[in-house]
Amino acid sequence: MTDIATLYIVPTPIGNLNDMTARAIEILSEVSWIAAEDTRHSARLLQHFNIKTKTLSLHEHNEDKRAAMLCERLKSGEAVALISDAGTPLISDPGFVLVRRCREQGIPVSALPGPCAAITALSASGLPTDKFIFEGFLPVKTQAREGVLTELLDRTFTTVFYEAPRRILDTVKDIQRVLGERSIVVAKELTKTFETYVSGTPQDVITYLEADATHQKGEFVVMIGPALVDEQALPSEAMSLLMTLCDHMPLKKAAAVVAEHYGLKKNALYQAGLDAKG
Repeated sequence: MTDIATLYIVPTPIGNLNDMTARAIEILSEVSWIAAEDTRHSARLLQHFNIKTKTLSLHEHNEDKRAAMLCERLKSGEAVALISDAGTPLISDPGFVLVRRCREQGIPVSALPGPCAAITALSASGLPTDKFIFEGFLPVKTQAREGVLTELLDRTFTTVFYEAPRRILDTVKDIQRVLGERSIVVAKELTKTFETYVSGTPQDVITYLEADATHQKGEFVVMIGPALVDEQALPSEAMSLLMTLCDHMPLKKAAAVVAEHYGLKKNALYQAGLDAKG
């Protein structure tokens, strides 16, 4: 019986070819197939490292069919490496369907560590990194984008987005409109000759982007700092529960229940309830 082969998730450089690891080159050279987001784009990388492995495309438009075919090849003993155009596959790139199918069918999946624009940018941003969320790309349409940004109004940790050059200026202007002068950092051309970090307020970034047309070129990572926490402010969910309970019990009792549930001061909740009732 043929042993089931392994699917390897192989990160590739996000700009500087020297970031390609020896293990990545070894795996890409030894597998039977390389599944690439864009075979023409990846051909330059493979040629640079003299990797002659056969390639096939796997992108958002064909991943479902490709996943079924690749799973059969893996089960027949043909190892496969998955790469994206740059960085770590599956991080705002194709591959989820394939990996999920492999897991469902008991096919081994092994991920190599390596370049990722979100983590690279965040680590040098100067924003809090003890807790953060990666949101991928913001919606293209303004209304939807503003809806996502509104969710950050009370967010107490760093948020990381990717953004395309044609939308970067509009996106930062939306950030300013929705979040005010929140601390943000924009990184572009990571690991390349003209790597740039711009930090400060949204207006600082807008000023940079509008100063020169070339400043809006490149792939961007946008990082938004946490909201400033008012230690005296009561959580919105606590106030919501308080007002709901007030419809069913006296304010004093409702304040006691909410205080115990959220670990807050009963007197502060009682006063907030009085203020809300007018």
